Amino acid sequence: MAFNRQVFLQRATTSIFFVAVTLAGLCWNSWSFLLLVMIIHGGCWVEYQQLYTSFRYPLRYLLLGLVYLSLAWALFIDLKAIDPLAAIANTTIPVLPLFVLACMWVNDTMAYLVGSFIGRTPLSVISPKKTWEGTIGGVVLTVSIAGFFLPRILGVDSATASPLVIHPYDGYVMAFLAAVFGTAGDLFESKLKRMAGVKDSGRILPGHGGWLDRFDSLLWATPVIWLYTRLFL
Repeated sequence: MAFNRQVFLQRATTSIFFVAVTLAGLCWNSWSFLLLVMIIHGGCWVEYQQLYTSFRYPLRYLLLGLVYLSLAWALFIDLKAIDPLAAIANTTIPVLPLFVLACMWVNDTMAYLVGSFIGRTPLSVISPKKTWEGTIGGVVLTVSIAGFFLPRILGVDSATASPLVIHPYDGYVMAFLAAVFGTAGDLFESKLKRMAGVKDSGRILPGHGGWLDRFDSLLWATPVIWLYTRLFL
């Protein structure tokens, strides 16, 4: 997939606005966090319903949506409630939910850029524009960037870390899990769109599509990070 400057600029402009609104909603207070998640959750359900009504056995996909969408967003809310990273940093900002989002944004952006410049090998017939080179580049850069900065943002030093706080390697592990499962979530949503015969799930975000297009990665990454947090942090 060759680099398209016009498409990149459109996506970048939309992303700047989208990130600003998202960060404001998530960080202002607990009510704005909950309200934003409820709005996104509702938007995802509207688009998902438009997709699965064209499928055979739509009731099965309705039930799947309770896990795919509602459970994922419920766990995202719970990440804020149990957030050990916010406790370490002594802040009310939802550090762990923001970390998951940051991993998604870095992975998506880096996979797009790497794939645009050196991508040659298609990753899957489900999403022909994705390449192995872009996917691997996205994962590596996500782990490198997110894993490197997380302990430093929290003020955790590898020499002084104890079992009672996050270890520096936890940042790398969580970034890796978020990138890998986020990519799987992207492919899953692409499969749903192919089954429905549409290119984008919606048009609310120019250059990015709809709610599902923007948060498909998060829907798969969140349960995995939630589980890792419960088991190891």
